[in-house]
Amino acid sequence: MNPKKIILCPNPSRDQGMTATKAAEKVLHEMGFQTVVCSPFKDQKVAAFADYDVRPLPQELRGADLLITFGGDGTILHLAKLAALNKIPVLGINMGGLGFVAELEAGELDTLRKLKDWDFETEQRMMLDVSVLREGRQIYTNLGLNDAVIREGPISHVIHLKISSDGRHLADIAGDGVIVATPTGSTAYSLSAGGPVVEPVAQTMVVCPICTHNMRFSSYVLSPEHVLTVELERNGRKPVYLFVDESRAFALRSDDKVLVKRSRHALTLVRLSEKSFCEIFAQKMLPGGLNDEK
Repeated sequence: MNPKKIILCPNPSRDQGMTATKAAEKVLHEMGFQTVVCSPFKDQKVAAFADYDVRPLPQELRGADLLITFGGDGTILHLAKLAALNKIPVLGINMGGLGFVAELEAGELDTLRKLKDWDFETEQRMMLDVSVLREGRQIYTNLGLNDAVIREGPISHVIHLKISSDGRHLADIAGDGVIVATPTGSTAYSLSAGGPVVEPVAQTMVVCPICTHNMRFSSYVLSPEHVLTVELERNGRKPVYLFVDESRAFALRSDDKVLVKRSRHALTLVRLSEKSFCEIFAQKMLPGGLNDEK
């Protein structure tokens, strides 16, 4: 029987000198696993990976059993689409800031020994299909783990948006824009904009306005069965952009329609820790937690 193949994806700006990657690799080799190192980013210089022979990630995903990231949640976010499309589970080692999506901290690498019998729990994280229609034709599609954000350009100005659910009017927004977030994304940009915290394994969509002028509307938590449509209104030549999981900005035109719905694809996250989401949130976000300044 062939050994399980595990891809190690370190972010060199976080795991400098590949210290955590080498320590994890040692543990995994002791258990008989095959490992290969791949860059999570296309334009990363090979020299940043110390003496590793860095392999192309798309090629190595074929036949892989697990992908382990070393970095912040942003590294996982960057790889989520590729991992979901290839149905490869992801285990995150947090070497960044808050780390809500990553499973382990850099000092918990010995926990990787729980992989030995390949008997572990996983979580399915809902994702979003995002598309843009222009003159009735689809001109943009993307897959997101966190959110789809429609907001103003580099020069601050009020934008007007009309949001519909399954063709029925839901809300009008005048402000900086709107965020449509998954439960995973509820603790990211949406939370900063005043949205609710949603348990990450839930199946919902959060609609959260950004600095709205309409104080009667804070946010909605909706069933994932809905298809949301966002249309631009009365914005003239003001620049408005679409971002999916902090991806490159896509410029929208006045008559474009942005469609957001639950995707049939989901990201599988490996669970080795016994900490619940509520415990993690309390430790990292609430007063007295890990990030409370002293």
